Amino acid sequence: MSNEKQCSSASSCDRSSCEGCPSAKGAHQPTDFTAKLNAGSSVKKVIAVVSGKGGVGKSLITGLLASAMQRRNKQCAVLDADITGPSMCKNLGVSGKAQASEAGILPKSATSGLKLVSANMFLPNETDPVVWRGPIISGMVKQFWSDVLWGDVDYMFVDMPPGTGDVPLTVFQSLPVDGIIIVTSPQELVSMIVAKAVKMAKMMNIPIIGLVENYAYFHCPDNGKDYEIFGPSHLNATAKEYGLQVLARLPINPELAQACDAGKLTECKLEGIEACCDYIESNLK
Repeated sequence: MSNEKQCSSASSCDRSSCEGCPSAKGAHQPTDFTAKLNAGSSVKKVIAVVSGKGGVGKSLITGLLASAMQRRNKQCAVLDADITGPSMCKNLGVSGKAQASEAGILPKSATSGLKLVSANMFLPNETDPVVWRGPIISGMVKQFWSDVLWGDVDYMFVDMPPGTGDVPLTVFQSLPVDGIIIVTSPQELVSMIVAKAVKMAKMMNIPIIGLVENYAYFHCPDNGKDYEIFGPSHLNATAKEYGLQVLARLPINPELAQACDAGKLTECKLEGIEACCDYIESNLK
C-alpha cells in the first residue's frame, strides 16, 4: 500500500507524497516501546532465557547461570518475568516483601549477593495466584526494569514465561536484550519448540546465544552409564538446521531438585553451566 493511503485523510488525499502533510505527521513513525532503565541503575548485558513450551527448566537454568556468573565476581541479577508462575524466590532462597526508597523499588538479594525481583515479593501470600490480564502482566515486567533500583549489574538474566505471548514480546521490545538462550528437552517436538523461539527472535532482531538441553540423560551412580530417559537427543540436528551453538546438555539430577526445594540453587555447580558462562563471556562483548 502506498504511503498516502495509510493516514487518516487517505480517502480524500490527492497528494503523491505524505511529505509536508499535517494529517500524516507521525503517522508512519514506528512506535517506540523502549522502557527507560531506573536512573540509579546500570545494566551492561541482558540475557533472556526462553523456550517455546513450559516444563523444560528455564527457571532452573536461569538461576544456575546467574549464580555461576556471580561466583566469577560479576554482579548479577535475575528479573523474574514469569509473573503468573514465579519460582525464582524459592529456588534462590529469597524471602520477604520488596521494599522501596525514594529512588525506586529495592531488589532482594540471595546469600551469594545475586539480586532478584519477582512477582511473589509483591503478593500478600506467596501462594496467591496472579489472575491478571496480559497488559497488566506486561506492565509489571516493564516496571521491574524501570522502577527497580538495580544498581550496577554486569549480567541481568531474565527468566521468561513459556511461549511467544505478551511477556516475551514486551521483553524483546522494551528491554535492551543482548541475546537469548533457548532451553530445550530431548523429545522429538524439540525441533518445533526451537523453531518457534528462533523465528520470534529473528522477527524481533534478537541475537541467539545458543541452546541448552535439559533432562538430556541420567547418569547412573552405580554403574557409571548414561541413560537417555526421554529418548535420543535431537539437539545437534536441530542446532545444525538453524545454525545455532549447542552450549550444554544437562543431565537429570535429583540433587538440583532438592537444592531448589531448599532454596540453595546458588550453591550448585555444573560443568555444563560453567561451559555456558565461558561461551557468554567470550562471545557476548
